Amino acid sequence: MSDLTKLTLAGAVAGLKAKRFSAEEITRAHLAAVEAARPLNAYVLETPEKAIEMARAADGRIAAGEAGPLEGAPIGVKDLFCTKGVRSTAASNILGNFVPPYESTVTANLWRDGAVMLGKLNLDEFAMGSSNETSAFGPVTNPWRAASSNRALTPGGSSGGSATAVAADLCLAATATDTGGSIRQPAAFTGTVGVKPTYGRCSRWGVVAFASSLDQAGPITRTVEDAALMLRSMSGHDAKDSTSLPTEVPDFPDFVGRSPKGLRIGVPKEYRVDGMPAEIETLWSKGVAWLRDAGCEIVEVSLPHTKYALPAYYIIAPAEASSNLARYDGMRYGLRVEGQTLSDVYEQTRAAGFGEEVKRRIMIGAYVLSAGYYDAYYLKAQKVRRRIADDFDTVFQSVDALLTPTAPSAAFALGEKQADPVAMYLNDIFTVTVNLAGLPALSLPGGVDHQGLPLGLQLIGRALDEGTLFTLAGAVEKAADFKAKPKRWW
Repeated sequence: MSDLTKLTLAGAVAGLKAKRFSAEEITRAHLAAVEAARPLNAYVLETPEKAIEMARAADGRIAAGEAGPLEGAPIGVKDLFCTKGVRSTAASNILGNFVPPYESTVTANLWRDGAVMLGKLNLDEFAMGSSNETSAFGPVTNPWRAASSNRALTPGGSSGGSATAVAADLCLAATATDTGGSIRQPAAFTGTVGVKPTYGRCSRWGVVAFASSLDQAGPITRTVEDAALMLRSMSGHDAKDSTSLPTEVPDFPDFVGRSPKGLRIGVPKEYRVDGMPAEIETLWSKGVAWLRDAGCEIVEVSLPHTKYALPAYYIIAPAEASSNLARYDGMRYGLRVEGQTLSDVYEQTRAAGFGEEVKRRIMIGAYVLSAGYYDAYYLKAQKVRRRIADDFDTVFQSVDALLTPTAPSAAFALGEKQADPVAMYLNDIFTVTVNLAGLPALSLPGGVDHQGLPLGLQLIGRALDEGTLFTLAGAVEKAADFKAKPKRWW
């Protein structure tokens, strides 16, 4: 494989600007890597012709001195983002060969800044899953392997294709989405950096909806600096999205490398859960020590409603999903199964088009929104959500950020938790609180477990304060000095 695929995003952009190689050269190197890595199943659609066309246009702009911030950088796009003229499926049979006539705002921002699209990345169907096993295209395989086993491991979900593609050098960076941990958990499982921005920081327009009050786009990258570069391009107010925040986009890369000295970091005691592996606890302690050594003050804090976050999330998210997914009925686009009556068409289309996990969540959502149970479940979950947000408001009066583990374990084997939905849902125990409160959070690799598998640390910040997270993450990244890479077996 070409060394061009091993560059960081920042390194590639600098090399392109200095004309050490061309956009077409680095794009062709990545296309070759993608083709060789098909056993990982990270891409559901490769777009080589479009990539070469975009790369040549980027080379033209570089030659003319008109390079954008990401000019010529080859990236992957999670197949939840609609891309004009390019099939977009949300990894579901119900969308079939849907080709959008429009571009999502986030991807439009990336193309405006010169990025090159290599293809569309695999995910859990409609972003519903924690292992990338619910995809209609089959599971993604994590490029990492445990030292004592050749079993195929999950890359996490729902953004498993994005995380695997970045970890296996199949793109310089990738777009992803996070509804309850779908950027941060895959990042932790693959030794990559994932950022879930403040709700409203990135436009949701043109992103297939799962749970509208929780969904947020963000990047998965190899380094903290790369994540800052990607988020700067992805962000921005969008009048087409009523939840988009009308705020200026900070120069996120400028925060990386700053000293975190004097910042107060909270360690929430509720994140110490029964059965958590000792290696996760040890890594957490190391993270505390790294930040203390960097000049931060560490304080223990309490988020008392944390224990209610997971049940509240698994009421609110399916409720919103059941409403959002009502539009898939075989009428205007996607799969259509003919029937004797209109109701038959609806029922048979949805029965054939949706996978089992999506059906499960639609049914849960319809149940908790039904007349007899709305107050008992949905309304109560929304009250719990408010209490969780209040907990964060309280602690952020005395601290600048929080440090926690990202996931309760390292990557597990494909198929290991598929039969038990509750065991799968427990993977989101450290991540869902952030989505319920609309806050920014970042996961970065801190070390490996006894099997050589990556483990992640999570930083949680105040609303619209991603800059502080980049400063802290830069310090942790430097102290952790995480250099491990998966050994190439595919």
